[in-house]
Amino acid sequence: MSTVPDLPRISDYLDHWARVKPEQDALVLGATRWTYRDLASQVDRLSKALLANGVGRGDRVAVMGTPRPECFAVLLAASRFGAITLGLNPKFPIRELRYFVDDAEPRILLGFVRDAEGDHCAVLDELARESTSLDRVVKLGDGEGAITWDELVAEGVNVDTDALTEASRGVGPREAALLVYTSGSTGRPKGAVLPGGGLAFCSRVQAERWNVDPARLLVNLPVNHIGFMGDMCSYALVAGGTAFFMESFDPAGILQLIERERLTGWGQVPTMFQITLAQPEYEKADLSSLQTIIWGGAHAPEPLLEALAKTGARLATSFGMTETTGSVTYTDADASMDELAHTVGKPDPHYEVRIAGPDGVPVEPGEEGEIQVRGDHIMIEYWRRPEATAAAIDSHGWLHTEDVALLRPDGTYAIRGRLSGMYKSGGENVYPREVENVLEAHPGVALAAVFGVPDPVYAEVGRAYVIRQPGEDPSEEELRAFCRERLVNFKVPKTVHVRDVLPMLPIGKVDKVALRDETVFPSSLAIKK
Repeated sequence: MSTVPDLPRISDYLDHWARVKPEQDALVLGATRWTYRDLASQVDRLSKALLANGVGRGDRVAVMGTPRPECFAVLLAASRFGAITLGLNPKFPIRELRYFVDDAEPRILLGFVRDAEGDHCAVLDELARESTSLDRVVKLGDGEGAITWDELVAEGVNVDTDALTEASRGVGPREAALLVYTSGSTGRPKGAVLPGGGLAFCSRVQAERWNVDPARLLVNLPVNHIGFMGDMCSYALVAGGTAFFMESFDPAGILQLIERERLTGWGQVPTMFQITLAQPEYEKADLSSLQTIIWGGAHAPEPLLEALAKTGARLATSFGMTETTGSVTYTDADASMDELAHTVGKPDPHYEVRIAGPDGVPVEPGEEGEIQVRGDHIMIEYWRRPEATAAAIDSHGWLHTEDVALLRPDGTYAIRGRLSGMYKSGGENVYPREVENVLEAHPGVALAAVFGVPDPVYAEVGRAYVIRQPGEDPSEEELRAFCRERLVNFKVPKTVHVRDVLPMLPIGKVDKVALRDETVFPSSLAIKK
């Protein structure tokens, strides 16, 4: 593996590899292939274009698009002089996109008008009309009101290198570089502000742990996800490798890409692997180039792992979350099938990680507690939410992840669940209260209760119970359609049960434990649609 230097900022790695291997491909999407020299030039020109548009240190730059090289270039360009990137997923409903823009108040929004997910002109126009913070919405592509990427980066032609150098002066590793929204237990997503140095540091550890040489990696997670900006793009850059983008999840296309480009690293959530392995093309695909197969976001069942092991690639998993910026635990190279299927490995020695009880004292082997993480790589804060920040990061600097784990005698961590009741559907975090708020906005719903239940494909899916308003009789189909208009697909409950009453706890909350057992309801009270 190429020697990975210890550099303070994520953009420093671009400068390094552009000097060391300028002609190597850095970012690839279809016929578009940017070498490290090309990427350095694009980022330099984009930095100047952003400055020419009035973007300064601490300002937010939103980019809306599918997984593609330009979206990662925005992070590199903006972070160079201390601006903060916000990725927006074009698959999200306008309601959610509007919330992110209103909360983050970006100064400029760069959006691709057409891509693999459809035409976004109307959404971009609506965000431009409604936002009070946006100075400009740049529609990238062709058509009325749109400009090309080359035209955008050319807008910085009158900003000289000295001006960019001056704007970048004093931007250190703890400077905010990325704003990633995570669903909140209160139903309002919170923006985790992540440091550029954290992206660099976590990616360097990841490059050392997964040791893929050369690093030729698939990138197909959405741009609003830490997995895109951090685990995939930043990792590929720091390792001096090549990122191969796919704009959407295409199982058959993934197999073709691995074979055609001889990819060496394949990282997905378990659901994606299950769907890909179910393709008829899988049995004939040449996956011999793969060195490491990595998953995160949820446990992978043993039958899936046994199938993946037949490729001959090393299997690996880890634990991390948006707020930790990167993974902080890893399975070892010689991990057993039991460890791979039932644990997330051990803390990497570069990090401070512990499992602690409610009293803050680390637990003994065989005991459960909360995973806590400390260090300069963790999030700086929740955007404009000091109370939420103080609740998440204690006075000693420990980030409380709310993930409950068992410390096994061998030192590995076995995830047991979430303190907040969050569940993971297809590797994506879903906080029940956010979904409940949407259901309760329906005129036919008085109260909603949502929780995750096991699913053979998505690991977990949402199950919802609602109490209907007097005189109303909303159907399951109607309520799921209502959710689909307001939530991204993985948050929409798989089933919705309409009731007259729900079991309640003495404190007045719905008893979700009792709800898991359908027998608590007399049949006369069950009004399932």
